[in-house]
Amino acid sequence: MTRVLSAAIGAFYLLSGAAAFFSPTGFYSTVATFAPYNLHLLHDLGAFQLGLGAALVAAVVAGRGLAPVLVGVLLASLFHLAGHVIDVRLGGHPATDLPALTAVVAVLAAALFLELRATRRRAGS
Repeated sequence: MTRVLSAAIGAFYLLSGAAAFFSPTGFYSTVATFAPYNLHLLHDLGAFQLGLGAALVAAVVAGRGLAPVLVGVLLASLFHLAGHVIDVRLGGHPATDLPALTAVVAVLAAALFLELRATRRRAGS
């Protein structure tokens, strides 16, 4: 289950990161409607989301090292959510952004919990 959850969030970050990096104008007009438009900032956003997604997918495929990757992606996702909460009045889509980002954080936290529990079980057997 941990690998499925991690792969799903990894795919989410790969897709959203690719959209931000390779189609920044489209990403801005549909997702990141925070004025003013900043091409470089969208490229940065895409680059980091691609990195988060790639780290998760690589750990899933490798079958090891998933817990440290989950910690890093969870921390990045928590700060992403915090930024949206702090900046809620600046634009975006709060009615959908906040629940979606909260769901990403919850899935990552559940995956980390399951991975740590499985690691402890393997170490104990």
